[in-house]
This record gives sequence, structure tokens and C-alpha cells, in this order.
Amino acid sequence: MLEFRYDTQLLIEGKQLDENAIHAYISEHFKGDCLLAVGDEELIKIHFHTNEPWRVLEYCASLGEIYDIVIEDMDRQARGLRG
Repeated sequence: MLEFRYDTQLLIEGKQLDENAIHAYISEHFKGDCLLAVGDEELIKIHFHTNEPWRVLEYCASLGEIYDIVIEDMDRQARGLRG
């Protein structure tokens, strides 16, 4: 069993986005690992392993429009299951 089950990826489109501030907020407020928050003031790509992807989505949606959302169950992948 993995410590953090869900690979959570998305894009945030907005204005005056700060990748360092977003990275710091996610690190401080959500349990997980493998965090990436990269981009510029208008578009940030998020990649994060967590057990509560809905909390990450809620936070990111507060910053701008979120899209290209992918949440993959890495436990299912590790067991060779599809879907």
C-alpha cells in the first residue's frame, strides 16, 4: 500500500499567480509528496501525490480556473488494474 494514493495533476489559469507561494501553501496545508508547482503568473502546472485530491482541487480553484485535471489511483496501477 502506498502512503499517498492519488497522483493529482492539473493546470491553474489566472492572474498574478505565484508558483512559490502555491508550492508553500500546498506543502504546509496538505499531506503528500512529489509536489511540483511550476509556471508563470498566468499558468501553473500542479503535480502532487496525496490521499485527499479534492482538497488540492478546492484550493487551486480558489486561485483561478482549473482544467486538464487528472487524478490517478496509483494503488490500482501498482496492482496492475485499469480504470
